[in-house]
Amino acid sequence: MIQNPSQQPAALASEQAIQRLCSTYAHLLDAGRFEEVSELLKDASFTVIDLRAEGKEAIHRQLLNGVQVHEDGTPKTWHVNTNYLIDVDENANAATSTNYFTVFQAHTDFPLQPIVTGKYHDRFVRMNGDWRFVERRVEPRLFGDLKHHVRTSDTKIE
Repeated sequence: MIQNPSQQPAALASEQAIQRLCSTYAHLLDAGRFEEVSELLKDASFTVIDLRAEGKEAIHRQLLNGVQVHEDGTPKTWHVNTNYLIDVDENANAATSTNYFTVFQAHTDFPLQPIVTGKYHDRFVRMNGDWRFVERRVEPRLFGDLKHHVRTSDTKIE
């Protein structure tokens, strides 16, 4: 939400940059590029339900231990992000965002289907002209079959 009309062009550019940052996260995650995801979140806390990690190494470990990667090096998922609500405070170089996500997955004997939906709750700061995550909270709401997605305690890497 843009508070001051004189800030509209800058705030719209910020919203677009933030939405691109969120989309980059989804593209990297679906490609199994967890190291790059953790680089994207290196200045952030990352919470999935009640599991919280901070810093690049801890977030990378959380992804490796939480998400199954298949023979093609990916989780075989497809994230769809929608319904963005982005609030930018240009003067404070800060922003918040909430959006919906739906994750689809298909596997050899697992037809394409949604496996989880929920919300992302994010906080951002602008550093040296670039927007960065400072918090990403993943709040799953509805669950499907996660057997090919979530690692179990006996498949964790540690």
